[in-house]
Amino acid sequence: METALPTDPGKKIRDNVWIVLSIIGALVLFLFALDLMVSSLQHLSRNITETILLATANPFTALFIGLLVTAMLQSSSTTTSLVVALVASGAITLQNAIPIIMGANIGTTITSTIVALGFISRRKEFKRAVAAGTYHDFFNILTTVVLFPLEYYYGFLSGISHWLGQRFFTPTGHPVEEAIKPAGSIFGPVVRPLLELIPSSFVLALLAVIMLFCSLLIFRKLISDLLKAKSPEVFSRFFFKNQLKSFGWGLLTTAAIRSSTITTSVVVPIVAKKIATLRQAAPFIMGANVGTTITAFIAAALNANTSSSISIAIAHFLFNFTGVLLFFPIPVLRRLPMELASGLGKLTLKYRLVGFVYLLLTFFFIPFSLIYFNRDATESLHLTYAATAAGEPRVYYRVVTQMNKRTQSGEWVRYEGNAETFTDQEPSLIHPVYVKNSTLFVGDQMFLFNRPGFCWDGEDDKGRYRVCIDQVLPRMTVAETSFDSVYVYKQHYVEDREAHPDHRYFYSAAYKILLQHEELVTPDSAVVREKLLKFEPQ
Repeated sequence: METALPTDPGKKIRDNVWIVLSIIGALVLFLFALDLMVSSLQHLSRNITETILLATANPFTALFIGLLVTAMLQSSSTTTSLVVALVASGAITLQNAIPIIMGANIGTTITSTIVALGFISRRKEFKRAVAAGTYHDFFNILTTVVLFPLEYYYGFLSGISHWLGQRFFTPTGHPVEEAIKPAGSIFGPVVRPLLELIPSSFVLALLAVIMLFCSLLIFRKLISDLLKAKSPEVFSRFFFKNQLKSFGWGLLTTAAIRSSTITTSVVVPIVAKKIATLRQAAPFIMGANVGTTITAFIAAALNANTSSSISIAIAHFLFNFTGVLLFFPIPVLRRLPMELASGLGKLTLKYRLVGFVYLLLTFFFIPFSLIYFNRDATESLHLTYAATAAGEPRVYYRVVTQMNKRTQSGEWVRYEGNAETFTDQEPSLIHPVYVKNSTLFVGDQMFLFNRPGFCWDGEDDKGRYRVCIDQVLPRMTVAETSFDSVYVYKQHYVEDREAHPDHRYFYSAAYKILLQHEELVTPDSAVVREKLLKFEPQ
């Protein structure tokens, strides 16, 4: 008669301690990678910074960059953490980052789709698996279809997230200059020597991305093993009792493990084996979509002295939560992604290759194609200016403009330097720029291309002012270049006009750039404060 071998009572304790230590280690690696990423991105060369800006100036391209990168990494947490770091370092603006976040939300669904296609040999389960695996796809695609135009035309997400970021956090300096510094972070003693040891910021940024990805893989593996230890039946009874509970558990579990990939992928076999229906699992997937935004908030917390990093984390949350508000409470809309997913499931059951074609088209072919065909949609100008303030010596700066010719949106990136070379590799200012209804918006300023005599009011830190179109010059020669249709704007402050003299601005209607800025000492006498010296189309 065989006797059972005695079990080691301390083994379970040791295993649990090992899991806890591994999770803590993965978390520390994640935080260190984020810190290193932000620090290295702050020191990227001007050319790399301009390349990033150029690539993301077109919101459509930015959307599919986010989708493609996330699909290849199979981790939206990595993509969103990288985006937060880029925004915090000043490499991209909040407006340009939001389409990337939208794309990342779609790209992360590739994993559950791949898991679903793994059931291709099981005919009875394949249809349900595809429906469960692609529900997350259609939910995020439909949310993007609704919110992308609102963001594109009205700045819906960027406006709200910027307002919330400013309201709950007030930066102490310029975003580019005040981005988190290694000396002031908990990992400063390690990051600072690395920055000195490895001079290439690109190599450091790549190393940070690899460490970030590895930390998430470790975390995912640990949690995945824990979930596999539980039977699907227990999992279903615990998480899918009712829709609100299902949503809540989806949110909490995903926030805890920082990976919607795991939680949504676990749902696929549960639905495929009829342990739960797609209707029961859908709220769980929605909750997981909201819970995954915790990663962006963690990344933003490490960059807490830049409001933009907080704002992009808020935008990520708003995007996912707005999707829930659209497709959870309203029965008709709630059925829409389920019907699309179920329809695809039926189609793939009839034609097995449809699932693979859908995967390749959605996550690779369409993004690659649209990025390729939009590669020439951005116009870049290099402008060199001379500026003279009252009682100050002349200084020089360069502005690199990136404007999408189709969307009429982009950035003005300013670099300080001298007349010949601009040795400062980091931009001192990044202004979002866009043209809408014959109005040029540059940061907080706006210039209307209207008839002479047209006026509008504004306010800045000096007080209230009025801007009027003084005249429209048919031609003006500046920087050895002839510009047609030059609008001359006259600005005067309503109060304390002696302390704040009038100003005159000359803007090219064709290129939407400043040609000259004058300060009016008297109505008939002006001093040139800024003037274009070099005009270099790229």
